[in-house]
Amino acid sequence: MSGVSTKLSASEILPSEEGGLLVGRVFTRETNGASLVVVDGEDLVDITDLGPTTTVLYSRDDLVQVLQSALAEPSRHRWRVAEALDFDPERPDEAAVRLIAPIDLQVIKAAGVTFVESMLERVIEEGAGGDPSLAESLRDQLTETIGGTISSIKPGTQEAAKVKEVLQREGLWSQYLEVGIGPDPEIFTKAPVLSAVGSGQAIGVHADSRWNNPEPEVVLVVRGDGTPIGASLGNDVNLRDFEGRSALLLAEAKDNNASCAIGPFVRVFDETFDMDSVRALDIQLQVNGGDGFGLEGFSSMKNISRDPMSLVRHAWGEHHQYPDGFVLFTGTLFSPTQDRHAPGAGFTHELGDRVAISNPYLGSLINVVMHSQRAPRWETGIWAFVTNLSDRGLL
Repeated sequence: MSGVSTKLSASEILPSEEGGLLVGRVFTRETNGASLVVVDGEDLVDITDLGPTTTVLYSRDDLVQVLQSALAEPSRHRWRVAEALDFDPERPDEAAVRLIAPIDLQVIKAAGVTFVESMLERVIEEGAGGDPSLAESLRDQLTETIGGTISSIKPGTQEAAKVKEVLQREGLWSQYLEVGIGPDPEIFTKAPVLSAVGSGQAIGVHADSRWNNPEPEVVLVVRGDGTPIGASLGNDVNLRDFEGRSALLLAEAKDNNASCAIGPFVRVFDETFDMDSVRALDIQLQVNGGDGFGLEGFSSMKNISRDPMSLVRHAWGEHHQYPDGFVLFTGTLFSPTQDRHAPGAGFTHELGDRVAISNPYLGSLINVVMHSQRAPRWETGIWAFVTNLSDRGLL
């Protein structure tokens, strides 16, 4: 793979703010399956017996207590974090142990258009019909017309309804504005169960895409009764040209091999970190290409237009249940507009880009870009996953 280095160290992915309970998963060649771990310094402590799946583990009412007890048991098997990061993203199966996404049987959901900036970029994509060369002029026009007036509007209010009427009269209304400031948010299924990749693994963009970008997001982990139990970082890889041609291409734009990354760990809610902590998180993005290109971005949950718990309630409730729990991408403030190849052409990924999404409390989710068609194939489905657990005597 051309581009920047794919080697990761423990210090790169672990949170800089020490403390808290971090749960993850590793895949081992010995078991040909996944094991659950909790982070202890630069060690990964095996807690598979407490699960054996994250769905089961995260549903425990005594989750915090059992994790703390496990950390106090010196006899448990351990791997070094560095050991679990020492693998080639093009040939991950060659590693004896490797870090993978910190979820398993949860449904992977996502909320879209939850920040004003990204909402306006979706409107621009739609107006440009997926052509990045038209985006700059549309961005200037839209910003001049409504950019400053829409940022303070609370979705679903009478004020939002009045703005909708004005924009409709001006011919500027869009389906993205509907979910951005209307009563109901966009909630969609991002990826199939068990398909997410973790830190260190390749992320995929479709080979036919010419305009695409990372989407750095906070990911809520929610158990089957609708209660959030923790948070992680996510990259909702997006094909702007596909979705820009038609919103009906959302599945093709969002759901491709290796197009969903979550990790490196789930920080479990406890006395040091809770939903109010999530509401205050700032997320950093850094993209470094083998061509010398660099991009930095920032997304703050303080600027989200809908409260995270409101998004959870739109996803889960009497209208829809998730017995194995779900994770919820909460949206991003960041839509890259920095020109990469030519003036006015904006940003798009190149093969080999190193994408780092980070927060001091959650660590760093770091991946290298490949085409989805060349990324390691997703071959462990639900039946293979369950069969492996059974063969190991864990069911």
